[in-house]
Amino acid sequence: MADRVPASIALGGGITAAQLAELTKLIHDEGLSTEWDGEPFDPAQLTASEPLRLYAHEVAWGMFEELEAWCREHRVPYMRWSGGFGSEWGAERTVFAGAGEPVSYDADENDRIVVHRQTVERLGSVEAVLAHFDAADFVLPPLVVEDQPVEP
Repeated sequence: MADRVPASIALGGGITAAQLAELTKLIHDEGLSTEWDGEPFDPAQLTASEPLRLYAHEVAWGMFEELEAWCREHRVPYMRWSGGFGSEWGAERTVFAGAGEPVSYDADENDRIVVHRQTVERLGSVEAVLAHFDAADFVLPPLVVEDQPVEP
């Protein structure tokens, strides 16, 4: 049985209408909504000027494995927050900027990035610590379906 915690994910960047259909299926498979305890995601809920923000309680290991893999494969930037599970693991934010590997950051239960002494010592300077915070606060672009007309 998987340990389950609340988690959220925000997606940004450009996708095609065909990719939206694939993405919608993955979102439904994960049981995600555009608000905590909300109705299942409907593509009509997309807002062209914002990233797509999705939420779920009881997420296995706090990860959306298939959805996140799909995003990496299609170079769709995302940020995921997952709550901690007792003494097993702490809350984290994972950032995928659209290329490379996702990077995880320690967070609190309110999705605020935290650092501990070992991280400060590893980073070595106040400037490096601030850059660490900046990288964790990656600004996602809006999620845009590129081959669909934009509603005014």
